[in-house]
Amino acid sequence: MWLTPEEVSLASPLWVEERGNPFFILQRRKGHGRGGGFTGLLVGTLDVVLDSSARVAPYRILLQTGDSQIYWSIASGSCRKEITAHWEWLETNLLQTLSIFDNDEDITTFVKGKISGIIAEENKSKQAQEEEDSGKFREAELKMRKLFGMPEEEKLVNYYSCSYWRSRVPRQGWLYLTVNHLCFYSFLLGKEVTLVIQWTDVTQLEKNATLLFPESVCVSTRNTEHFFSMFLNINDTFKLMEQLANIAMRQLLDNEGFTADRLLPKPSKILKNVSALKRDLDARAKNERYRALFRLTQDERLDGHTDCTLWTPFAKMHVVGQLFVSNNYICFASREEDLCHLIIPLREVSIVEKADSSSVLPCPVSISTKNKMTFLFANLKDRDFLVQRISDFLQRTPDRMWSDTSLSHQLSLPGQSASSSLPSSSPGGADSSQGKCHYHPNLPTAMQGLLHIYQRDAPEDLGPKATKEKMKEESWNIHFFEFGRGVCMYRTAKTRELVLNGIPESLRGELWLLFSGAQNEMATHPGYYGDLVEQAMGRCSLATEEIERDLHRSMPEHRAFQNEMGIAALRRVLTAYAHRNPGIGYCQAMNIVTSVLLLYCTEEEAFWLLVALCERMLPDYYNTRVVGALVDQGVFEELTRACLPLLYEHMQELGVISTISLSWFLTLFLSVMPFDSAVLLVDCFFYEGIKVIFQVALAVLHDNMDALLGCSDEGEAMTILGRYLDNVVNKQTVSPPTPHLHALLTSGDDPPPEIDVFELIKSSYERFGSLRSDVIEQMRFKQRLKVIQSLEDTAKRSVVRAIMTESAFSIEELEELYCLFKAKHIMSCYWEASSTAAERHDPSLPYLEQYRIHLGQFSQLFGALGPWVCGVHTPTLAARLFRLLDQNKDGLINFKEFVTGLSGMYHGDMTEKLKLFYKLHLPPALCPEEAESALEATHFFTEESPLLSHLDFLVPQEVSSGEENKDGGDGGGDGDGEEKKEEKVKDYRYYLRMWAKEKEPKKETIKDLPKMNQ
Repeated sequence: MWLTPEEVSLASPLWVEERGNPFFILQRRKGHGRGGGFTGLLVGTLDVVLDSSARVAPYRILLQTGDSQIYWSIASGSCRKEITAHWEWLETNLLQTLSIFDNDEDITTFVKGKISGIIAEENKSKQAQEEEDSGKFREAELKMRKLFGMPEEEKLVNYYSCSYWRSRVPRQGWLYLTVNHLCFYSFLLGKEVTLVIQWTDVTQLEKNATLLFPESVCVSTRNTEHFFSMFLNINDTFKLMEQLANIAMRQLLDNEGFTADRLLPKPSKILKNVSALKRDLDARAKNERYRALFRLTQDERLDGHTDCTLWTPFAKMHVVGQLFVSNNYICFASREEDLCHLIIPLREVSIVEKADSSSVLPCPVSISTKNKMTFLFANLKDRDFLVQRISDFLQRTPDRMWSDTSLSHQLSLPGQSASSSLPSSSPGGADSSQGKCHYHPNLPTAMQGLLHIYQRDAPEDLGPKATKEKMKEESWNIHFFEFGRGVCMYRTAKTRELVLNGIPESLRGELWLLFSGAQNEMATHPGYYGDLVEQAMGRCSLATEEIERDLHRSMPEHRAFQNEMGIAALRRVLTAYAHRNPGIGYCQAMNIVTSVLLLYCTEEEAFWLLVALCERMLPDYYNTRVVGALVDQGVFEELTRACLPLLYEHMQELGVISTISLSWFLTLFLSVMPFDSAVLLVDCFFYEGIKVIFQVALAVLHDNMDALLGCSDEGEAMTILGRYLDNVVNKQTVSPPTPHLHALLTSGDDPPPEIDVFELIKSSYERFGSLRSDVIEQMRFKQRLKVIQSLEDTAKRSVVRAIMTESAFSIEELEELYCLFKAKHIMSCYWEASSTAAERHDPSLPYLEQYRIHLGQFSQLFGALGPWVCGVHTPTLAARLFRLLDQNKDGLINFKEFVTGLSGMYHGDMTEKLKLFYKLHLPPALCPEEAESALEATHFFTEESPLLSHLDFLVPQEVSSGEENKDGGDGGGDGDGEEKKEEKVKDYRYYLRMWAKEKEPKKETIKDLPKMNQ
């Protein structure tokens, strides 16, 4: 390729001159091509260790001028053919022109300008992303593709110098991290080491430090472990590895390939030797942390963050922290955890202004909201730029009530109709209007929380519990007065303290919406729930059938769900969510959680809380394989081993942890604990996240440690834990007691003592409150690799068991074929942008039929595996076999069809192989063009030989054996030799007709069984 002219030294002992003329020199790198000896080996080793471009481009062309000692490199090539083409172009187009110039300086200027012009012309056709990448990085990407034989669709993310430990010997080389592969290359004194690992094959990724492997990264697959060390910055490398492995696991789980996020903000400056993909992944990681910290929606993208201080009027002090700005929110997090968090939606902002600076308050910015709250940020490094960015986002914020905006010294957005930041509890909105569209007007519908409806007519309670509840409400009202109310409320340690003491029932729905982030999503999607209900109601699917089956199992002990109002509300919410997210649809345990949400919220509010739970707070919990719950089950086992090591060993022997934890996590203890107690855990969960559930689960095990250590079997341990949880009580509840069915069945003659739920929560914070969310996320990543790979192994075994009776391949062969087939499918999800993964992957089908490949992929596998490889005719034969196997004519075949085709070729007897070969010369194996030429050949042979008149293998004639015998009887005067000849032809025809009959559609005599739910 042409290079931007650069000065080089000719007196280098590492290059050999091959061609020359008065103006140009063509050189070859020592050690490449013919010979080389020890010097060539040494040069090759230096090129690898020092990452020299000569490793990928061992030829170059230099510009020389007269007696000058200055030379300019103008072209390089990876092979002799490429560099020769450049040399011939120079001789043809430049030599005559250069001979006209009088001095060397003019020659150099002319050639440099010409080469730069060629490069500029080539760059015009390159994609924008490639233009973003530096020249050094593009060179590394080219080297990666050449060394490992990767297609152009495989994108390099980053590369690092490191050592790969092979047989306890370190091999210095280069680690290339691509979207789908981890690759390593080393060349030391003639010994070449090449390693390629697919990210989808990684089962464990660990960063550790041992005596043998100092500060290394261990990459484990199903078969082996690989150790890499001597990184310049091991933490950055390991984080990138984690991201790429996570993308691969998501690919296995959802069958979605990696796509660059075009909506991410562009970096202010391009970093040298860092690819656009690496910047993309770094931005994604920051976005995920930002969204998780402030419970924001998946489409929120962080624009930037800066250090600052926030004036807190309740504490009369400036709090040091960071200010975050994204497309819809301004957020603040204090440096000291739990000191102060703040979320300001841009839809609530009315004024942004630059206040006067002073020595006490440098570079302040004041932000006012529609509900008359003002926030003062100071110590901002680039105040003008920050205000301009907020102004840009405000102008793009959709709000029909806003008038035109103006920004001079201040930005004012008059809020003529400021929408309240609190959820409305009164009837109305899309929720109430849509309910009448699908149900009889007289049918009651839940326009408020069901608990409020059923307690509306109850007499006022003036007892001590009611007094305690009133005191809680008053404490929250004081908190709202000091810290604000709604989405812009200051969230501090005081807020957490009030949550741990229990949220009053009258405020529970409002605060759940606030802490979970569902309030923001509901406010930005008015009418969305009503539209969903309208679209979903009346439709029948597997999800709706399962919902109907579980409706009456959802808190049947609570009177709110003993009538049609509660059941109908639950049906609408679950059906609307199944319609919104068909990937999840409906999963058992969603009904229990949703029924609790409906007790305190309207239908629309309950729907958005369910969205927050399923899509953000409990990721992947409620998909078909409950992957998220299995991941957290693994995290819980790891936490138990770290915090309660003695109990962990005993529980592992009994196999109890994996049994109990799934039901605890899936329903947030709602199914195993009395309702009035479990709902307090839900309060804490919406504020703190999943760490509260882990803390309480560990506290339950700790409280029962002595009894559990004395257990001899799983059943006894389950009984102890079940009876303990049944007797966790809330002595402060003002609601009528809700009977807990499990407690009634297991109470026995001598029930254990009651446990106060507030004491349980308090002890969980005292003993295990040091758990951090970021540590839990790190543990989740580690467990996600194990869980998904375990599920993939289970799926593989299921496929092999299902097909082994129909195939002659061994179990080991079928497993290897399945891995190859799946790898082809997964690679195509990224390498072939023209076809989406959804077209070739249907999770509702049995595992045997889920993955599918097209003709191009099948041809590659056929060429590598098929025993009937026949040179230039192999693609034709592969295409015919593909069309034969593609029974539904959708251009795709599944694994079962793939194995059926290979099995006949490998393990069929001669008759079966002939039969398959015969079918490859009939439609549908033949394409229309081939069928036409075959028909012409058939007519030709029919005219030449009367004996073949019945052998039209394109349209086989139906001739019964009786008719043949009759015809034979009429010709009884023929000789014996002629009879034998005729009999042989009959036998041949018989097989052809028999095979042709198999292609006829057969009548179904047995009713197909309905598909089972996977």
